[in-house]
Amino acid sequence: MKVGLVDVDGHNFPNLALMKISAWHKADGDVVEWANSLEYYDVVYMAKVFTFTPDDLQAYQTDTLIQGGTGYNIALTLPEHIEHVYPDYELYGVEDTAYGYLTRGCPRQCPFCIVAQKEGVQSVKVANLIEFWQGQKKIKLLDPNILACSNWQELLKQIADSGAEVDFTQGLDARLLTNEKVEAIQACKYKILHFAWDNANDDFTPKVLAKYAGKWGLRQDKLKVYVLTNYNSTHAQDLYRIYKLREIGYDPFVMIYDKYNAPVKTRHLQRWCNNKIIFNSEPDFANYNPKRGVRP
Repeated sequence: MKVGLVDVDGHNFPNLALMKISAWHKADGDVVEWANSLEYYDVVYMAKVFTFTPDDLQAYQTDTLIQGGTGYNIALTLPEHIEHVYPDYELYGVEDTAYGYLTRGCPRQCPFCIVAQKEGVQSVKVANLIEFWQGQKKIKLLDPNILACSNWQELLKQIADSGAEVDFTQGLDARLLTNEKVEAIQACKYKILHFAWDNANDDFTPKVLAKYAGKWGLRQDKLKVYVLTNYNSTHAQDLYRIYKLREIGYDPFVMIYDKYNAPVKTRHLQRWCNNKIIFNSEPDFANYNPKRGVRP
């Protein structure tokens, strides 16, 4: 067979499903390539993660077109015989980084997040590290909430034993941190850690983050905390979280929900906070001039 692949979101971040599909077809002797509208394919797979990504409107020559990913169909998942295939990292030219999930699902059921609807309200183990890692120096872990999984200790030990540098890309749930979990995380090799303070009415997260601020062995700019804005929070609440995180030793990173319809002030807030040259040179948002970066 001749197989065509389309990453509708672009190639800035490898699509794990497409890498697994590619690996499975190649193992079966099929020819796999990025789809070209001038070529004919026995099957074309189109993957889209984000609902806001514009569709690829090219007409591909195939009798079988399969569209998958959250951006197309939240209920559609890979068949088990493909889900557990070792990814084809060569597809994206990835040489020394592994991508994958050890767990799926999250009990938080945050209304702005689709994980609970898509993967379930319980964090469960779905793989061992060896399923997608074979000696690479870096691991990009995509798990939504590994600390909520009953197997967290076993899975964090697998990461620690690998000796690879791990990036918990979706953030660690600070509300679930305990002394034991912090020690397990500390045993892993990492250069940056991500957490989140999404709910402006949540006063527990900053307390836990403050408690463990000195435990990570990282500079403040390597302790990132996602701050969700434009979703059930006021501008004053957004500013409070940013200032509080900086005060307790973390680096806030503003995320905007429905950015295209967000207030201009919120978009200015994001630029001020996330551009660390601006953020460090002018610590007070009131003095930020969007046209110049800071007030002269």
